[in-house]
Amino acid sequence: MIIHPMNSELVGVAPITHLGVIRVQGEDAAKFLHGQLTQDFALLGRSEARLAGFCSAKGRLQASFIGFKAAADEILLVCSLDLLPATLKRLSMFVLRAKAKLSDASAEFVLQGLVGQAAQTTPLAADAATWAHAQEGQRHWIQLPPALGQARVLTLGSVAGPVADGPALATELWRWLEVRAGVATVSVPVIDAFVPQMLNYESVGGVNFKKGCYPGQEVVARSQFRGTLKRRAYVAHSDAEPVVSQEVFHDSDPDQPCGTVVQVAAAPDGGFDAIVSMQTTAAEGGSLHLGRANGPGLTLHALPYSLLADI
Repeated sequence: MIIHPMNSELVGVAPITHLGVIRVQGEDAAKFLHGQLTQDFALLGRSEARLAGFCSAKGRLQASFIGFKAAADEILLVCSLDLLPATLKRLSMFVLRAKAKLSDASAEFVLQGLVGQAAQTTPLAADAATWAHAQEGQRHWIQLPPALGQARVLTLGSVAGPVADGPALATELWRWLEVRAGVATVSVPVIDAFVPQMLNYESVGGVNFKKGCYPGQEVVARSQFRGTLKRRAYVAHSDAEPVVSQEVFHDSDPDQPCGTVVQVAAAPDGGFDAIVSMQTTAAEGGSLHLGRANGPGLTLHALPYSLLADI
């Protein structure tokens, strides 16, 4: 039986089919990723995961990952399945002499999302911080940011092993909770569209400003340290269905878009929720519209986390 929030508490286990897994294996795996991604992988411990971005030289996100150590010489990267092949190819181009091998490991794992009470019956500590990681045999558990007050855990298990058990939740419901958590996953339609701060990555553990160089690092740092950040990510609702990469308009300037739709999911009580990256001034008042100045309206939800102040 599929459980929906209209008739039951948000509790259960959902199959995840829109994400894939890249394996990075070898004695230089952590060192290699440390030099390519926005987060610190050199100091990555076995009890923690990392949200990280892979940027172009211009600081624009090509992909986003949840990364963790599966072994001393092996790191797994969870990313949007639609961009995995191109991302794997691009990352592999930078390996050069590093002792690291990248491969698509998606077929080796079953991915599931645990919500509510189901997310609290895992090897993770009851008070585990966001992005904590635990391993039990060949199964991995990652504590994700909560959504609507509900705990969420991502689990990866071997296809040859048992799946996580619990009441069944629809994948669509999990994807809605991803949106309501306000942490966007980069997908093909929005490749090269945002610097990490435009998705609030600096506020949700996705950027380390103390680590060494990586592609686009100067642009990302300059965006943070020089002046006010002018674009942020927001969670919004519309009765009409937004489309990823669709432009958003504000009534104060009907000729120029103020933002872009990043991620969309159907809301169980009707309509659609979306993560929208847009100018901060557009969130201060007035009306927002999809696709054109007189398009379907958008209303903003409160962000489920605090934004770090500009430095």
